[in-house]
Amino acid sequence: MSQFRETPSVSRTARESMIERARAWLPSLLRPIFGFRRTYLPLLMVYFAYGALGIVDVSRDMWVKERLSLSAADLAGIGVWLSLPWTVKMVFGQLVDSVPIFGSQRRSYILIGTAFTASGMLTLAGAAGRWITFSTTDHLYILGAMLIVAGTVIQDVVADAMSTEVVSRVDSTGNARPEGEIRAELGMVQVLGRLALGIGILSVAGLSGWLAEALARETVFLLGLIIPAISAISVLLFRWESNERRPIDWRILGGGIGFGAVVLAIALGGLPFGQELVFILSMMVICAMLFFVTRELDAKTQRSILFASIIIFAFRATPSAGDGYFWWTLDVLKFDEAFYGNLRQTAAIIAIVAMWTFSKQLTEYSVTKVLFWLAVAGATLSLPNIGLFFGLHQWTEAKLGFGARSIAVIDAAAASPFAQLSMIPLLTLIAFYAPAGHRATWFALMASLMNLALVAGQLQTKYLNQIFVVQRGDYSELGPLLITAAVLSFVLPIGAILFFGRRT
Repeated sequence: MSQFRETPSVSRTARESMIERARAWLPSLLRPIFGFRRTYLPLLMVYFAYGALGIVDVSRDMWVKERLSLSAADLAGIGVWLSLPWTVKMVFGQLVDSVPIFGSQRRSYILIGTAFTASGMLTLAGAAGRWITFSTTDHLYILGAMLIVAGTVIQDVVADAMSTEVVSRVDSTGNARPEGEIRAELGMVQVLGRLALGIGILSVAGLSGWLAEALARETVFLLGLIIPAISAISVLLFRWESNERRPIDWRILGGGIGFGAVVLAIALGGLPFGQELVFILSMMVICAMLFFVTRELDAKTQRSILFASIIIFAFRATPSAGDGYFWWTLDVLKFDEAFYGNLRQTAAIIAIVAMWTFSKQLTEYSVTKVLFWLAVAGATLSLPNIGLFFGLHQWTEAKLGFGARSIAVIDAAAASPFAQLSMIPLLTLIAFYAPAGHRATWFALMASLMNLALVAGQLQTKYLNQIFVVQRGDYSELGPLLITAAVLSFVLPIGAILFFGRRT
């Protein structure tokens, strides 16, 4: 009889423990809701539109495979050039900080950015529909993609600056707020920004695949004009401007313009190792400009930002397999447009859930601790893709009853949060130390450095595709390519974290 009397007690204890755990998690889960402010809405709409640009992704990727003559190595090299507007973000940042257009330092630049993006969409539509013929299809693709990137960069600069300005440094009585409170609110703005971006991705992820399957490529690109319209609405419906203005820092603006001119000359001149030369020059220019902007910070803060930036740089400067793997999944595994739409939608849902659930950890935990586990998890989750190439799906289908598509869905769902999660700790750190009057320039410079890391990753991808040549229909070198890319993607960030982690 005694054992029957003990059972309700044990059950009650377990139930009480579950309730306590639920109560502990509830505040964390509700943090993004309680942290939202109406003043955040315009910049969140811009971030949403950024994510929703993915509405053309599947159609664009399929069009590249079907109509363009570019190899996987060529596409990786083009990716380097397309990354360059992000690396000269400091020019746009200085303009936004110091040069109002029609009396506006925020709204006018958003509208200019939307005009660039819309022009890029029209260029892609004209190339796909063959009603723009002044150049080859390959060159029109590059032009359209570059216009979209430039428009996105301009809007992103303004949104980044606003993400630091919407958080007041003083309370209602005019007294300075505690640093911890400011840092937490800035972190929440970054979480909400990533969530808006993720929701934008989610809203079009499945749709991008369905549109690619049902409509002509030209029509999908024209539908993409809806996206810059969202950003335009954000500045037309809401009045958001900055009262902070400083004189032009010609070291930043002049240096950035001069650097852009040199990059353009190298690109048009076709110099040998032009991309590598541009990368080295970019690193030198950005580091010099960061030195000018951070001279006013104390030495301890400078060291913390330096070591954290090195770690994040290494985390982002990792190669991928390139377009060859995508082509292989189409030709060999028979994945189609609709499946890729569903895959992206699943990944977007998981990313949003992860950011929402772990908002507390992302805004309050150590940068190095978060990135270490993200790097380990990312390396582990690259294994299923390698396994698919070597026939893993054939074994699972025979033994476990599920094949390649199920493995792809599971892997995409598990890996999807990491790109967004890895950025939040760094963005919070950048926002916290953004100097008044230099917020757009500061954010743009740090973002330029982080995007330069992506250029480093693209260069590595190009080199790997030159060593392991993957062509449409010939995938014999894809296996070694996948393995090498996975090893580098693990070694680079882990090595940086182990060496610099304790110094942050």
